[in-house]
Amino acid sequence: ASIAAVGFALTAYPIGGVNGWITREEARARTLTTLQFFADAPQGPGETGFSGYKGFFYHFLGVTKGQRFARCELSTVDTALLLGGVLFAQSWFDGEHPDEARIRALADRIYGAVDWTWITPRAPLLAMGWHPESGFIPSDWDIYNEGMLLYLLALGSPTHPLPEGTWAAWTSR
Repeated sequence: ASIAAVGFALTAYPIGGVNGWITREEARARTLTTLQFFADAPQGPGETGFSGYKGFFYHFLGVTKGQRFARCELSTVDTALLLGGVLFAQSWFDGEHPDEARIRALADRIYGAVDWTWITPRAPLLAMGWHPESGFIPSDWDIYNEGMLLYLLALGSPTHPLPEGTWAAWTSR
């Protein structure tokens, strides 16, 4: 399962609710289940038995246990796309229902867990990913592209923001 696709699904559930394809209750239930999974998913530096590390998630997760699939990388951009869906769900489910409050709390927890400062081995640039077998991928998000989403999320992090000057360094390239 692609974590980026899960991020897109988290935006699709409310769209389905607005268009009458599913109910708000169904969208809320699917979203809550998804966010609960990611909030509770095992995180660690090992090669197996984990869904991510330092708040980032592996590009692909196995569909039975939700843990790292094969030898795929811990992906910064795919984590960012997942977070886009997580944060969209947090803002869309703004009702007083206890499950909507739980969605908002889980979204805070998931976003806050991402240690953006760790994934900068060549600071101030963000690495494209990491493998437990070999370490950081030798490429960084260093040109104007979808990496912008990473930098916006990293600079706005409530827990592990990138330092002042990161945006200027990235955009100077």
